[in-house]
Amino acid sequence: MRKPKAIIKEIVSKFFFPFLEKPEIRVDANKASKIWTGDYPSWKEAETHASGYDSVAILQKCQSALLKVKNGEAVYERDGVLFDEIQYSWPLLAGLQRAASENDGKLYVLDFGGSLGSSYYQNRHFLNTLNVLQWCIVEQKNFVDCGKKFFQDQELRFYSTVEECIFTHKPNVLILSSVLQYLEKPYEWIEKFVALRIPYIIIDRTTFVKSERDILTIQNVPEHIYQASYPAWFFNIDRFVDHFKNYSVLASFDAHQGYVIHLENGLTSTYKGYILKCRDDR
Repeated sequence: MRKPKAIIKEIVSKFFFPFLEKPEIRVDANKASKIWTGDYPSWKEAETHASGYDSVAILQKCQSALLKVKNGEAVYERDGVLFDEIQYSWPLLAGLQRAASENDGKLYVLDFGGSLGSSYYQNRHFLNTLNVLQWCIVEQKNFVDCGKKFFQDQELRFYSTVEECIFTHKPNVLILSSVLQYLEKPYEWIEKFVALRIPYIIIDRTTFVKSERDILTIQNVPEHIYQASYPAWFFNIDRFVDHFKNYSVLASFDAHQGYVIHLENGLTSTYKGYILKCRDDR
């Protein structure tokens, strides 16, 4: 019989050491300069050099991939790409579990820009013991129409506006995963989200740059994923966090395993995330 200490040591080595180790994974500077290009003074100018996020190709790729996940033909999808195993964002999952534990095991998620349910399908196996799970996605109309037709059920719902979602549900978690950097006016959206006073806001896979100002680039998606390009922000971290008034930072974390991106102007960027708690939760 194995000794308890040996079992504990194995658990710690498997599940905790990977989080303590923070290897720096660098994206080749030449490749990065082809993916993220330019330093634009305005969103309108950047748009003239991009195809846009509403490309039909993006929706088709996401729909095809997620249908395979839904039907059990694939394990995990992100950004239209299928993976052999689920790549969990453990801090995101921890934030969801905490929000549910403080709400009698009930989790009502507002997933803003959540595609066709990528994060829902990623985490549902860890959330299926909750008393209540409602996952609401707010997306572009073409995604909402597709979501309602192929993916919507009792747990997963789709809405075109935040107002429509709030009218029907009362979310206790707002997820902002890889979305704020693709909005024309991200800080106006942040002010809108903060005003909702949702108990928890979880930010994941958001790009930050070591610069005194935000940097606006064009992101050129590799052709093996789909053909598209769109404006993308790299945020100054202090300015970004300061906009979440009345929220306390419970935790910050590296996303995408600590990737370091080298932009063509010589600046470096990383993906980060935050778990925020509303100070005046009602």
